[in-house]
Amino acid sequence: MTPLNNLAEFASTKFMGLKNYLYKHYGEEPGKMLVHTGVLSWTLSAAAQVMAIVFNDKISKKEKLFLIPQECADAGINILSFYLVTNAFTNFGTKLVKTGKLTTPLIDKYIKDNKIKDIGKITTDISKDMPPDVLNEFKSLKSGISVLTNTVGSILSCNILTPILRNEYAARKQKEILTKENKNPNLQSPAGVQIFKPVSMSAYQKLAYTKFSGSDMKI
Repeated sequence: MTPLNNLAEFASTKFMGLKNYLYKHYGEEPGKMLVHTGVLSWTLSAAAQVMAIVFNDKISKKEKLFLIPQECADAGINILSFYLVTNAFTNFGTKLVKTGKLTTPLIDKYIKDNKIKDIGKITTDISKDMPPDVLNEFKSLKSGISVLTNTVGSILSCNILTPILRNEYAARKQKEILTKENKNPNLQSPAGVQIFKPVSMSAYQKLAYTKFSGSDMKI
């Protein structure tokens, strides 16, 4: 067998292994995969932003000492809020299906015919001993609800919770900077702009990122 054939066989084996892994862990719960890929995307985006600061020659070392920790904290807020909220919503949706609170007519008929008790109880699993036709519908319903609740959770996280947490963090950092500058009026802010009075949240955020945003940013 030639080296090329060996390489092709190795690649095929690894690809099949990856497919089996993805099906095993995400086949019935695609919402879980969306959570994990979303976290990965946030992480890679944050890493790229930090590296943009580190390798930007137009930002002084003093400014980097302020901007890098701020960017890391901001990334932490984004990632944690996304994961915790979205994962909670996804698990909640699949649990509703698993415990029989959300059903289809076919699944509901199966529950009534088999007189399954404790519907809605957290430890209940109505999928046990299901016939193939009902089980297939159960899996389809669970997959659909998983994606739906994942979408709701990600919307709430990215558009409501994360901005609130980020603004709260920015407000705290703004207060710290202003406190230091009030003690030393000649002290320059990390972005090189002197502040003599409280500024708006948008102004503060612009101040913090002015050195590495826009056309001057390079990686």
